[in-house]
Amino acid sequence: AWYVQRVEVCDRKSSDVYKDMDKSKARIYDDLMARHWNYWDEGSYLHIFVGDFGAEGLKPGVDIIGKDAAWDAPLAPYFDMAEIAWNNAGTMLAYTCKPLTGTEYAVSTDSDIFVYVLENGVTQNICKPVNVNTGEPIADMATMAGYDKYPVWSPDDRQIAFLSQRRAGNESDKARLFLYDCQTAQMQDLTEDFDYNAMNVVWSGSDMLYFIAPIEATHQICRIAPSVGEVEVVTRGDHDINAFSMAGDRIAAEMCTISMATEFFDVNPADGTLTQISAINKPVYDNIRMGEVQKRWVRTTDGKQMLTWVILPPDFDPAKKYPTLLYCQGGPQSVVSQFWSYRWNFQLMAAQGYVVVAPNRRGLPSFGQEWLDQISGDYSGQNIRDYLSAIDDVAKEPWADENRMGCVGASYGGYSVYFLAGCHEKRFKAFISHCGIFNFESMYGQTEELFFINNDYGGPYWDRSNEVAQRSYANSPHKFVGKWDTPMLIFTGEYDFRIPYTQSLEAFTAARVRGIPARLVEFENEAHQVFKPQNSLVWNREFFGWLNKYVK
Repeated sequence: AWYVQRVEVCDRKSSDVYKDMDKSKARIYDDLMARHWNYWDEGSYLHIFVGDFGAEGLKPGVDIIGKDAAWDAPLAPYFDMAEIAWNNAGTMLAYTCKPLTGTEYAVSTDSDIFVYVLENGVTQNICKPVNVNTGEPIADMATMAGYDKYPVWSPDDRQIAFLSQRRAGNESDKARLFLYDCQTAQMQDLTEDFDYNAMNVVWSGSDMLYFIAPIEATHQICRIAPSVGEVEVVTRGDHDINAFSMAGDRIAAEMCTISMATEFFDVNPADGTLTQISAINKPVYDNIRMGEVQKRWVRTTDGKQMLTWVILPPDFDPAKKYPTLLYCQGGPQSVVSQFWSYRWNFQLMAAQGYVVVAPNRRGLPSFGQEWLDQISGDYSGQNIRDYLSAIDDVAKEPWADENRMGCVGASYGGYSVYFLAGCHEKRFKAFISHCGIFNFESMYGQTEELFFINNDYGGPYWDRSNEVAQRSYANSPHKFVGKWDTPMLIFTGEYDFRIPYTQSLEAFTAARVRGIPARLVEFENEAHQVFKPQNSLVWNREFFGWLNKYVK
């Protein structure tokens, strides 16, 4: 059996460094990362242990990561147990690990798949194999330099499927479906000609792989036979299939839409037909009215077509005029799909009488890697124009009140709100930003995963020879506060270490000193999202209260 246990590796607490200072509460660091996502690094890490079950239960296991390893397996900060997998014979364990420390850890996404052999205790890195005699690399390391995750053994244990990214430092590089042959050590990229990400990989026998891919703002089940080498999209429709499992020729999937929380569906693998097999929320849906969801293609300023969801209020009357909201997505590389959220819920916004405009602007997956990559190094550019193209297109409708428009978003969407506040040319009556980036220069020193900022900004602010980076910093939202003229509500969480609450404080201070109506809502026990039930209710009351005051 395997299990995960936290191991004390380094002395970070002052009370550990100075044993006679047991009441001291300092932390001491000599290198990055001092904190990650929502916790401080206090010198302990999750390691994988392998041990036997005896008559008295689980016996003490072996730390297969190594007692001195100052890194986590599974990976921080999500610690997803799906990154660990026994083979079917129970003789080998495959797992994801990023064996880096300090600044090198903070600037890289280079994780690999390791295989631990139970019989002899030997561990092999299958993504960076070396010649046992010479120590020289066997494969081209450049092809496996980014995240390698989620190993899945074939039923016959001969092959391992996993997800692989080529570029280290780019967490949004294409997630390729790779196949490793345990007998020959050969690698095969199964999705080389498929311009979408792969996720949730499942074997069907030893000669067919099923997976989920985001395609045109939806999530669909796909499959590929390695011997054939061509991906087939199994399902169709405006929905998100978020997970599925297989038993023989049966597929059970978890599916949601903008208008439906997750339910279970049977999937016919022959033709992709979906049949609903659960209706947990039917009593709720029977007593509420949903707004129509329109699928709209908007022409962008550079002549491309952008899929935009438009959600209309229930009992929509085209003869009336409705207040309209532009929704700015976070990520920035997160698809605006048919997702169901208990906070950023489009139907809830529509139910309050708002038309919601949700564009899949540049930088979002499911429209090919070129569309996704464009945003990196161009935060203030084409994707901002895409936002304005979407809201301007809908504003032309006779039922959209261009004099009552708001703009909302979180994370990168919060940055978008701050930036648009300085260039919206009187389009919006109110802004709402949740955990948004406000000051690029201070953000570089405050955040933790530096690979993200290095990739998306282009580099650090002090690199004056880096034209991409310097363009990014020149267009930081804080440099355009002089043009702010619109009421702004700001949310933040005290335990958000990805976009620290100090970014929100800077923005709030700037707005109030300039005399702009502004409100700061700071959750002392939340991080980058709001999860606690009463906090969520407070969030919604503040959110709609602000819109009702300044937009409706």
